[in-house]
Amino acid sequence: MNLESPKYLEDILDSIEIIKSYMKEVRTFSEYGSNLMLIDAVERRLAIIGEALWKLTKTEKDIKVTDQKKIIGLRHILVHDYDLIDDGSIWKII
Repeated sequence: MNLESPKYLEDILDSIEIIKSYMKEVRTFSEYGSNLMLIDAVERRLAIIGEALWKLTKTEKDIKVTDQKKIIGLRHILVHDYDLIDDGSIWKII
């Protein structure tokens, strides 16, 4: 395993746990959609997951993740095509 790979895996797992902690008290889409800071924070963590997965797949060719192309593609949208982001789609991902 590449020396950087464990860090990428840790970044992914940490970001998942952080998103879970952000969403702990959020029960509805309306609560999520009305909280701009929460939306920004979740989107940032999803971008980190996508970037870490992209880097991981470059260093570890044997690692396969379900929907990895979609996850990496979401990162691209979050970073480069932010105007295409739909809060409803992010809510479904969460």
